[in-house]
Amino acid sequence: DAAATQRRQSQDAQDAGVSPPRRPVPRLPGVCFFCNRLVFLFLLRYIYLFYELLFPEAYFMSDKLTDFIPLTREEMKARKWDAIDILLVSGDAYVDHPSFCAALIGRLLMDAGYRVGIVAQPDWKNPDSLKTFGTPRIGCAITSGNMDSMICIYTAGRRMRHEDMFSPGGKTGLKPPHASVVYTQLCKAAFPGIPTVLGGVEASLRRVAHYDYWQDKMRPSFLVDSKADILIYGMGERATLEIFDRLKRGVSLEGIPGTARFPGAKESETIPTDDAVILPTMEEIINDKDAILHQTIQVEHEMNPWSGKRLLQRYGNRWLVVEPPQPPLSQEDFDKVCEFPYVGKPHWSYTERIPAFETIKDSIPVVRGCPGGCAFCGLVSHQNHFLVSRSEDSILRSVEKLKKQKFFHGTISDIGGAAGNIYGHGPFDPEKCKRCARPTCLFPSPCPNYHADQEKLISLLRRISCTEGVKNLFINSGIRLDLALMQPKLTEEIIRRHVSGHVKVAPEHLHPRVLKLMRKGKADEFPRFKAIFDRVSKECGKEQYLIPLFISNFPGCTEAEMKVVDDFLSSYNWSPQQVQDYIPLPMTMGAAMYCAGKAPDGSEIQVNRGLAERRPQRNMLRRKRDGEGETLEEQRHNAGRPPRKNNSFRNGKNDKNNFNGKKRFKK
Repeated sequence: DAAATQRRQSQDAQDAGVSPPRRPVPRLPGVCFFCNRLVFLFLLRYIYLFYELLFPEAYFMSDKLTDFIPLTREEMKARKWDAIDILLVSGDAYVDHPSFCAALIGRLLMDAGYRVGIVAQPDWKNPDSLKTFGTPRIGCAITSGNMDSMICIYTAGRRMRHEDMFSPGGKTGLKPPHASVVYTQLCKAAFPGIPTVLGGVEASLRRVAHYDYWQDKMRPSFLVDSKADILIYGMGERATLEIFDRLKRGVSLEGIPGTARFPGAKESETIPTDDAVILPTMEEIINDKDAILHQTIQVEHEMNPWSGKRLLQRYGNRWLVVEPPQPPLSQEDFDKVCEFPYVGKPHWSYTERIPAFETIKDSIPVVRGCPGGCAFCGLVSHQNHFLVSRSEDSILRSVEKLKKQKFFHGTISDIGGAAGNIYGHGPFDPEKCKRCARPTCLFPSPCPNYHADQEKLISLLRRISCTEGVKNLFINSGIRLDLALMQPKLTEEIIRRHVSGHVKVAPEHLHPRVLKLMRKGKADEFPRFKAIFDRVSKECGKEQYLIPLFISNFPGCTEAEMKVVDDFLSSYNWSPQQVQDYIPLPMTMGAAMYCAGKAPDGSEIQVNRGLAERRPQRNMLRRKRDGEGETLEEQRHNAGRPPRKNNSFRNGKNDKNNFNGKKRFKK
């Protein structure tokens, strides 16, 4: 046969001292040897890509299936788990980044040795959508996501939003209203008898009886509505570990700081009330419009983690028990939480971009908490006003990790938190803070114990800027005006070197009375900051713009007071890029004033409630100005032309002070 013939020829050639004949290599006709090899490699590559497209699970097997917290059963099997301990249910798409709550809590639990699986944006009408990993051994952890679900779904005008920033492709409809309640009930239907733990921003803002703006009614605590076993408010790292440790050991969940429970009628009879603050009952809040204002004042007074008291609220014959808040993390613990082995991008199963991730993918979180305590903001109810900042070394390690990402091109878009100029701040004497009952460190004037240290952020900015591979370092978190005026050296450093072209500032209003109701600074802070900004920008030869944020229809703001903002904008020929019509967030003083029609001191204030009442102030901010104080609408009306049908922010081409000019939208 052919094989035997070839062997004989080879043996004869060796006996004769001649090289044996070589087997002919198949070649494409008329193509050289090198080109044949090149074509062969290209064919292999396309076969590999085709296989990856048809079988993505098989492609991501090996290391990539164990990079993320399991979102699929294949990932659980790749880790050689037969089941999970804790099921984490989230209303947002899964992005493995410390800015996303599901990723942070999931990494925290895995670091503690638990087997965790995530179900992101399940079908809330089908309990089987939660059974990807089977029944969890210990319990379910539930969050609506990074924002209150009603804010994600509805606008200030109570209309549906066109985009959900936390969903793939910005799709709406993947998250239900009041997602925390819906997901908890879904877990109870899917896994009867399994403990459910409720947490996240929505749970924090709705931990006691509250006003729901979109339903325009009072609602009980979400713990009562959802029938979860326990609710965590605040950032919740310590409470989460304590709860699941107790569930694992079968120990009572009573007395954990930063949590709320709803014990039965028999246990409620034994709860001591002597050293607790009794909140208005649910019936009182429904029937008395002033009760929600009194409750908010009481809750704010007890928000100190070291001196706050337990809160009790009566629902029929049962008590809602809200323990004092958890103390903030230490710097070492905060460093650890931010340095878990996050992948730094969305899960590989998503084929569409996630808008919220695109916003923060080049940024690094460096500080937690907010000293402001503004009346319209829910951040203090969730993170408190006691600050904790990461160490410089930890932040630089995050920079090195960010540099390895394929999407990184040398520009860090932001290092910040609630504001861009609060890193490194803290008290002169921490012991004084442990006895303080103020809901804010900066209003009506900065606390004498508050140390606005500007040197720490300057040092951090300079160290990061000197890092190899970092071309630009910007601060895009909003700048607090009061702190900017207290830190002139830092303010000039930011304006000269760390502005991407636009700086966000939040004066919110310009009338002293409204600013007092908002718990904001003085009316002259914005003009003073603008003068500094213009001077420094001119000195360094940069064309930079301010983006001021104003709020319309805040409780107590009349049309005459809103006209102060309108006149200021017209004097500078400004058309705001971002207009905020006030939304009463649960657990905020602004929402309490909106419901009661009174200021915290009990004085009557005007409140615009319906769309007809709210439209005049909203239109003041939305008007397009192009001329000496005359709006575009007025110009078109005077010329006998109909008003514009669109809502574009067009303005003067030659106006140097106009921050919405042609250059901004050049790309």
